[in-house]
Amino acid sequence: MRGATPASLHAEAVAGSRRALARLLTEVEDGRASPSDFDHHGAVLGRSLAITGPPGVGKSCLIDHMLRAWATQGRSTALLAIDPSSSLSGGALLGDRIRLTAPDEQDIADRIYVRSVATRRATGSVPTVLGDLVRTLHLCGWEQVLIETVGAGQSEVRCAAVADRIVLVEGPARGDAVQAEKAGLLELADLVLVNKADLDGADRHASELRDALSLNEGTPPAVLLVSAKTRDGLDEAMEVLADLPERPGSSRARARERLANAVERYLTGHDDYESMLADIATGRRSVEEVMGVLWRDQ
Repeated sequence: MRGATPASLHAEAVAGSRRALARLLTEVEDGRASPSDFDHHGAVLGRSLAITGPPGVGKSCLIDHMLRAWATQGRSTALLAIDPSSSLSGGALLGDRIRLTAPDEQDIADRIYVRSVATRRATGSVPTVLGDLVRTLHLCGWEQVLIETVGAGQSEVRCAAVADRIVLVEGPARGDAVQAEKAGLLELADLVLVNKADLDGADRHASELRDALSLNEGTPPAVLLVSAKTRDGLDEAMEVLADLPERPGSSRARARERLANAVERYLTGHDDYESMLADIATGRRSVEEVMGVLWRDQ
């Protein structure tokens, strides 16, 4: 593939080459290509779904079930798993995705694609280039794109910048709904899944979440109890996910995150980004002075 162009890699990826797809995504992730290089129509080709929530609630187990269920139905699904960056290489620390099990059936495996994405310069838990990666996968024929976030708390709201729908996963060990409220995700979530329904406290936590959501303005998202271990509630959850509507009232919050994402991408992609950080750190320039330079460059 030496000398391959984004357009040629795209053509090979559409034809089914996983190697070309991986190469194309790397080109996009590293800023050497963009969907505009091979997208000439601008059509909406699929949907994206962010699966977010705190560490330890079982996001990966639920995603494993979703991937297999949709693949069995004949639907192609790609997973972009957001991982923390290595301070040495800049790559994804959890790139092996050992929590996801490989399907034995070849036809099922052919409908699933998994890639880890490093957060890199992003100040939150979602890299600013994620939207381009989602678009690239759609253009390569992947009907659905799942985004699994790091699980880092408040910064996870940035997934709203690229996802069509957001699913918040909670667990009984969280204790109370206040923690979820603090994370800033309840105003954005289109669906809340309380996993580990087989454990004590799951019903109570689901009730607390429903009570907390009822106090907010607008229509609250549904709160469903599921168990990736016993499979209780999973069929109902999959039916809801198949045609999950956007929750009324969340559009403004989504627009806010998309705008913040665009500003961050411009900042971190600036040629003088590192030198600007050095100037601020050493006191040579103030934040206000740097911002003035950035706006003049526009």
